[in-house]
Amino acid sequence: MDYSAKIDESLQRLHDEGRYRTFIDIERRKGAFPHAIWRKPDGSEQEITVWCGNDYLGMGQHPHVLEAMHDALRATGAGSGGTRNISGTTVYHKALESELADLHQKEAALIFTSAYIANDATLSTLPLLFPGLTILSDELNHASMIQGIRHGNCAKKIWRHNDVAHLRELLEELDKDAPKLIAFESIYSMDGDFGPIEEVLDLAEEFNALTYIDEVHAVGMYGTHGAGVAERDGLMDRIDIINGTLGKAYGVHGGYIATSAKMADAIRSYAPGFIFTTSLPPAVAAGAAASVKHLKTDPHLRELQQTHARILKDRLKAMGLPITDHGSHIVPVHVGDPVKCKMLSDLLLENYGIYVQPINFPTVPRGTERLRFTPSPVHGPEEMDKLVHALDDLWSQCALNRADLTG
Repeated sequence: MDYSAKIDESLQRLHDEGRYRTFIDIERRKGAFPHAIWRKPDGSEQEITVWCGNDYLGMGQHPHVLEAMHDALRATGAGSGGTRNISGTTVYHKALESELADLHQKEAALIFTSAYIANDATLSTLPLLFPGLTILSDELNHASMIQGIRHGNCAKKIWRHNDVAHLRELLEELDKDAPKLIAFESIYSMDGDFGPIEEVLDLAEEFNALTYIDEVHAVGMYGTHGAGVAERDGLMDRIDIINGTLGKAYGVHGGYIATSAKMADAIRSYAPGFIFTTSLPPAVAAGAAASVKHLKTDPHLRELQQTHARILKDRLKAMGLPITDHGSHIVPVHVGDPVKCKMLSDLLLENYGIYVQPINFPTVPRGTERLRFTPSPVHGPEEMDKLVHALDDLWSQCALNRADLTG
C-alpha cells in the first residue's frame, strides 16, 4: 500500500470537485471589525471585510467583554489548571453557568469547551440515563447532534425537515411507555429557516417525549434578553434541554446546555466529553459571562443586526440574486455549483477584498452550494454597497442565473 499516494488521491478528489477547503490567514484588529488583514501566502497583506463571521454582533471586541477578560487574566493567569472535577472549576465558571441558567430561566447550566462538544457529550449520554431511549432527529440537524446520537448507540428515527406530520407518524410507531427524545434546532444555519418549536413541543407533551433544542445560531440574537427563539416565542419553560454557544453572538468561546438541576447533575456525572476535558480558561469564562450579561439588557445590537440583514436581502432580491429568506439574520445566496461557488469566493476576496467562504458538500447537499453572508451591526452602508456591487459584477461574469423580475 502506497499510503502517500492514497492521501494525494483523496486530496485531489476534493480539488476536482471544488470542495477543497482553503484556510484564509486573517488578522482581526480590536475595534476594526468587520475589517481585518489578509496575510497572503506570498507574505504580502491586504485589507478585507469579513462577511462570513459568526461573531454576529461584534461582541468579540466589546469593551465590557475585553475588560472582564483582562481582569480575570490578571487575577488568575492563563489556564484553568485541570478538568472541572480536578481543580478546573473556578468562581468564573460558576458565575458563567449562573448567568446562563438565568438567561434561559432554567435551574442549572453546564458549560463545555464548545457547543459541538456540548451536543455530542449530552446526546451520547442520554441513552445511558434512559435505557431503551429512541431519539427522533430532524434530518437537517447539525453534524454535532448527529455525531452525539451516533455515539449514544441508541435507536434513532429521522424525521423530514420541519415536517411535524412525519414526526407524529414516527412517534405513533413507538411504544407509548418507552423513553423518547425529540432533537431539533431553532434556526438552521445554512438556509436560515426556523424550526416549528411550538408544534414540536405539543407533540412531545402528547407522546411524553423529552425535548432537546439547539439554539446556537439564535442565542444573543432573539428574545427580550437574547435567550433565543424559544424566549421570543414564550416557550423556554416547555423545553427540557437547551443547547447554546458562546462563540457566535456572544463573541467569545465555549458551549453549554441549560436544563433542570437534576439533568445537569446527571450529564456532569456521566458524560466523558465533560468529565475528561480541561475546562475553559477563567478569562474566557469571564468574558463570556460579561457578554451574556450585557446582551440581556441591551437589545440595540440585535435590532440593528436584523435591520442590516433585511436591507441586504432586499438589495440582493432587487438584483434578482437567488437568495433564501426565512426572516432570520442569515443571508444564503445560492450558486448551485461547487466549482463556481469556490471561484466566486476567490474572486470576491482577491479582487474586491470581500471574505466569504463557499458552503459546499457535505455541509449542504450537492447542487445547493451557496455563499452565506452574515451581516452584523458594524457592517455599514459603505461595506454593503461594496458587497452588492461586487456580487452584481461577478454574477454577470460567471453567467449565473437571476430571478425574472419583469413579472
